[in-house]
Amino acid sequence: MCVNFQTPSPNQLRAFFAVEPGDGQWQDEAWQDYLAPILTRDGVRLASYGFIPKRHQPAGVRLSTMNARAETLGQLRSYRDAWHNCQLCLVPMRAFFEPCYESGRAVRMRIGLADGAPFAVAGLWREWREADGSVSASFTQITINADHHPLMRRMHRPGDEKRTLVIVSPSQYDAWLNCRNPETARAFLAAWPAEFMAAEPETPDPPLQGSLFD
Repeated sequence: MCVNFQTPSPNQLRAFFAVEPGDGQWQDEAWQDYLAPILTRDGVRLASYGFIPKRHQPAGVRLSTMNARAETLGQLRSYRDAWHNCQLCLVPMRAFFEPCYESGRAVRMRIGLADGAPFAVAGLWREWREADGSVSASFTQITINADHHPLMRRMHRPGDEKRTLVIVSPSQYDAWLNCRNPETARAFLAAWPAEFMAAEPETPDPPLQGSLFD
């Protein structure tokens, strides 16, 4: 499951997604509860990575809601209302990270498009009423099985189910965002062809929040 990705720059939002980023700021990499830009049918907005932010989780509970399994979107209480209401979003990014164990140890792999261009993945979003009366937004990424995907089946621990984010074609951005039927939305949830993707090992500075391999 993806728990970390590289966000686009404001200029990349303009050039590749034809949106104005506004005055908000975000970091180059997103982790749980970090702000990142998402695209909704109403435009671009900053949202917290993870469908249920930590501040809205019960005391003593730690839920990881950065990824939502396509198979259970309509059943799990965390996501079912947003899914049935088609609160769909796109999550723009430059790349995402997954661990690969082919060498016998976890190697952090940077995964993106073969041409290096930014892209967007399918997600769900919702709003929250904060204690001060303001309204915030959060999002999750939708994942599908990748046991047979030539690239993504190489990721994660041996024996674990393989999963992948759903990259949406630019030609389908508007159709995804404006879809009002959850069953119709399922038709978008397909794996991106491996020949148009690239993965390379990366050894970045230690992340500020946890580890990709926890």
